[in-house]
Amino acid sequence: MTPDQSSVSKFAVVFAGQSSQSIGMMNGFAADPVVTQTFAEASDILHQDFAALAAVGPAELQNQTVNTQPLMLISGVATWRAWQAAGGSMPSYFAGHSLGEYTALVAAGALNFADALPLVRFRAEAMQNAVPEGVGGIAVVMGLEVEQVRAACAQAVADAPQDVCEAVNLNSPIQTVIAGHRAAVERAIELAKAMGAKRAMLLPMSAPSHCVLMRPAADALAEYLAKVQFQKPLVPVIQNADVAMFSEVEKIKDALVQQLYRPVRWIETITMLHSFGVATAVECAPGKVLTGLNKRIVADMQSLAVVDTASLQAAVALTT
Repeated sequence: MTPDQSSVSKFAVVFAGQSSQSIGMMNGFAADPVVTQTFAEASDILHQDFAALAAVGPAELQNQTVNTQPLMLISGVATWRAWQAAGGSMPSYFAGHSLGEYTALVAAGALNFADALPLVRFRAEAMQNAVPEGVGGIAVVMGLEVEQVRAACAQAVADAPQDVCEAVNLNSPIQTVIAGHRAAVERAIELAKAMGAKRAMLLPMSAPSHCVLMRPAADALAEYLAKVQFQKPLVPVIQNADVAMFSEVEKIKDALVQQLYRPVRWIETITMLHSFGVATAVECAPGKVLTGLNKRIVADMQSLAVVDTASLQAAVALTT
């Protein structure tokens, strides 16, 4: 799929993944009937009260991968539907960070919401089963360039070659997420601090996403995806693993499988959008994580976070 160069002023809609969840994460849309209906629809499908999970948690349940992944998908789809109901235009491109790629595919019409919910729950279960809770770890390192972080990861496993520690989310020029065996990740955290990292800490996630430990999960996901119906996206979706856009269903599915054990290349994703003439990136709830990253990647790209009805209306006005 080639980039559309016909539009004079383009915008993209992007969706966050895990680590953007929080108690009260969708309170800004409490009065929006479209959001309420989307949460009710999801709860009927998965037989779980996601509205309560979003509003009151507890955090321990929110942070369990099997809950976080559907919760983030629901929140993103609900916000996108609210965008449409408010008269928002269709973007030139979609993109999603890690799990957010599934939300982007739903918004682009490539995947039905009713199919996406059990799919992401299965993905979460496969990830958790691949690495028992407590064995894996995932952490964020701020203030170092990615090559420095990779060096810390390599040093962390130099004397323990059986361990895994990799740079897995290339989020911004000075923010990288690492994942692997928890002990190795903890060693890398200390090494990164010694190298001058401004901050290095474990994240509230129960599976080490996007590293080679996820290969068993990827194999299970491939079998599951073979039974899920996809369609050609109505709007191009930039996928994480290859920083590429696909219209062929099998290529989309293969990219989702590879995404589990390959890095999220977010810096390249935003750089690509900018090169295609995208002037504005709109982050569709919850939180402002991607908005902060995007500003650090391309300073002259406008970044908007839609976190409540007021910011939704403002973003619609700016992009319509």
